[in-house]
Amino acid sequence: MTGEVVRQGHHLERSRSVEGGEAQTGTASPRGRPEPEPKRSETQRSRLKPQVFNLPVEDIRAGRYSDKYFVRTREVLVAESRHPRVLMQVFTKHAGVLCGTDEAVAVLRLCCDPPGSPLVIQALRDGDPISAEETVMTIEGDYAAFAHLETVYLGVLARGTGVATLVQEAVEVVADRPVFFFAARFGHYLTQQADGYAALVGGAAGVSTDAGGERMAIPGMGTIPHGLIAAYDGDTVAASVAFDGQIDGAVQRIALVDFQNNCPETSVAVARALGRRLWGVRLDTAGDLWDDSLSEEERTPENKGVSAPLVWRTRRALDEAGFDWVKIVVSGGFNAERLRRFVAEGVPFDAAGVGSWFFSRHAEFTADVVMVEGRPCAKVGRSYRPNPRLELVPP
Repeated sequence: MTGEVVRQGHHLERSRSVEGGEAQTGTASPRGRPEPEPKRSETQRSRLKPQVFNLPVEDIRAGRYSDKYFVRTREVLVAESRHPRVLMQVFTKHAGVLCGTDEAVAVLRLCCDPPGSPLVIQALRDGDPISAEETVMTIEGDYAAFAHLETVYLGVLARGTGVATLVQEAVEVVADRPVFFFAARFGHYLTQQADGYAALVGGAAGVSTDAGGERMAIPGMGTIPHGLIAAYDGDTVAASVAFDGQIDGAVQRIALVDFQNNCPETSVAVARALGRRLWGVRLDTAGDLWDDSLSEEERTPENKGVSAPLVWRTRRALDEAGFDWVKIVVSGGFNAERLRRFVAEGVPFDAAGVGSWFFSRHAEFTADVVMVEGRPCAKVGRSYRPNPRLELVPP
């Protein structure tokens, strides 16, 4: 592939160098319980600095975003002048791809009270594979200084890990094809920075908003949308030509071709108009429709929406018209299982845009005090579980 997608992918690998050194860009981890990697490569992802996250420090420190019982816990400890040195252990309930550690560290470093409290933090890194029940972070220090932050740092880890895990699952399924993170519209706009970052950690080739790519300095990417086509009276070719004439040539031309519900025909028409400037076409047929190009025999329930026969028909139409370089992007209700079927059946798609499914599974993290003043002290069923994979996070 050429153009913006490849440049975005290359930028993704290089941009993971944030504080010096390059990020790990190795092979994806297997599903299930990944084996620990006790020794990190020299290209392991560097940690993001706390200032990157633009945290509402005063509000977090004041407990606005914390479960009230944690805020009151701190109030009691401070009022009683009780400052036990504890070891807090954070673990995950499910295997996946860890994301959110850098932001969690930022929350602890910037929002502890009093500010600058000396906390000893050990943690895995964003992008690390994790196993169920694995300790991903420990925090050691005066409990009164960080008791009020538990809700916030656990939430950061849960959200980021959930997104990164599902993105990596999709990326693994499609092998060398790019997966685009088209999920911004399915979440609150204020979560775009964290969600986009998690998607890129999980291996997404691009994100749809500038905010989503901000933490890795990657611009948003996308396609020619239905709205622009409608603004040109439903003429996909006219909208594509206008887009081509007005938008920076460095931006890839990917035309949405389902507006008139005949993807093969529209794809060829756009390719004739744009020629080599057209990188690809995106199929996004509604899930309750059959594309008009399908035969009566192909009009079965499973072939509604973007189906294997539709992709094949579009590919053949482009090839027969001499546009074999034009890529096909599939989107509209895709998840890992649906992508897996396409791959198994040899469906000739070149990239996938996935949206709401990336928010469909939640990661869960729990934090427990397991040591007090250097002695074991934990609720029944919990105990200190050292993890040799943890690294000391510099102050």
